Amino acid sequence: MRAAHRRPLLLLLAAALVCPVARPAPTPARELRVGVSGSPPFVIRTPGETAGGAEGISVDVWEEIAGANDLDFELVPMPSTEANVKAVGEGELDLAIGPISITAERLRPGRITFTQPYFYGKVGVLLPAQPSSLWQRIRPFFGLAALSSVGILLLSLFLVGNLMWLAERRRNDAQFPRAYLSGLGSGMWFALVTLTTVGYGDKAPLTKAGRIIAGVWMVVTLLAVSSITAGLASAFTVSLAQVGTSSIRDPEDLRGARLAVVAGTTSRRWGESAGARVRVSDSLSDAVALVKRGEVDGLVFDQPALRYYLRQHPESDLHLASFSLATDTYGLVIPTQSDLRLPLNLTLLDLHRSGRIEEITNRWLGP
Repeated sequence: MRAAHRRPLLLLLAAALVCPVARPAPTPARELRVGVSGSPPFVIRTPGETAGGAEGISVDVWEEIAGANDLDFELVPMPSTEANVKAVGEGELDLAIGPISITAERLRPGRITFTQPYFYGKVGVLLPAQPSSLWQRIRPFFGLAALSSVGILLLSLFLVGNLMWLAERRRNDAQFPRAYLSGLGSGMWFALVTLTTVGYGDKAPLTKAGRIIAGVWMVVTLLAVSSITAGLASAFTVSLAQVGTSSIRDPEDLRGARLAVVAGTTSRRWGESAGARVRVSDSLSDAVALVKRGEVDGLVFDQPALRYYLRQHPESDLHLASFSLATDTYGLVIPTQSDLRLPLNLTLLDLHRSGRIEEITNRWLGP
């Protein structure tokens, strides 16, 4: 009896050892409803050209995943990222794709979850190139570096002029009058022509002390003039290079600035966290239009999308800020209890490991 009872158990164990371990396959055999939302280059609407009328990084990545898992699907255009995520949570869609940032706020209700990230991007700022006003053109000449160099030069001329007057006023009062103002003016004129190596010869020291002062001044000017000239040139070059560009050069400059953001995206959160006064637009194109019209000082949005826009519109008088506000990760959105979670994550890991996702990204954004 004991042997009879053990036989079925042994047969089951043998079968488990013989059968190969296979990758879990998604259970739904029906056609999946996949919501698609976002802006280029992640989602580009192309009616009649591709299945569902969309292409881009997010669509290409999803098609790779669906092909690897033999999934049938229908792309459902959604008006915004917010609406796309909400539809998955309410069971109207089986999955959502697009440049959808993985955030705690979206996960908190507990109705949806994200797959592994398929893209790591940064949050950038798009800025206008402002036309130069008259003050902006002459402002470099009143900068600290320029004024300090001029001040040092005038102080040097004043000191040398006084020394020359004190040394020459008694024996050479024809060229350096005894009256202080007239004598100082002659001394400073001598110092200036010596500094510039013009050498008119109308003023010349006759005393031994005067000649020593003049000789020291000549040697000093040989060493000092090149430094002063280089400092002024450097200050003017740096200052003039900034003329015509936006006054926003680092994240601290965003505090109090007017920034456009796109509704339903994380750009609003990053704009507000920077201390800016945000203005919400329905789409990226509307937000860019606000920047072009000068109604806002800049636009906060995903840096890859802004780079793609600038590539498509090289004539636009806009540029990306040299800094970024944050790093975003994009994932696919699925219901919390979906059977798709494990197979989709495994496929994404394979696509990352093989370099396929990098190939897709470079095709749209460039290496």
